[in-house]
Amino acid sequence: MITQKMKYALKALLVLGDQQRAGAGPLRIETIAQRAGVPKRFLEHILLDIRDTGIVASTRGRSGGYALARDPRQVSIPELLRLIDGPIAPLPCLSRTAYQRCEDCTDEASCRIRQVFSGIFANYLLLIESLTLDDLLRSGKAAGAILPAPEAAPLP
Repeated sequence: MITQKMKYALKALLVLGDQQRAGAGPLRIETIAQRAGVPKRFLEHILLDIRDTGIVASTRGRSGGYALARDPRQVSIPELLRLIDGPIAPLPCLSRTAYQRCEDCTDEASCRIRQVFSGIFANYLLLIESLTLDDLLRSGKAAGAILPAPEAAPLP
């Protein structure tokens, strides 16, 4: 589950992506917050974190504000998830970026919990690792337009 902070980040980036596609200039934080439906006080901190990665740029002055600094096809959703929410693995022993052995585990190789979640997480990574801001921008208002709905497994 993504956090509210991540949802705010995505909403703000969608506003900036729409602005970029329209060929318009930077947006003031108040405008981004209003268009995204995000509280300004939270958005300020989120955009500063994102700016530090080079995804957005800020300019000072009367016509300043925030704008995307990268092409939306180069803005990785998993990169954002890790930046905003931290590791995305369901278990610390499966994390690529923050690996830790589980405190109560005696043998990772035979851990059935790790084995099951490893398979689930691998499939999740296959789907999410290719997801970009461009995919979200292209999805428009069509719910579920980014990825096909999974087929239901047959009942026994």
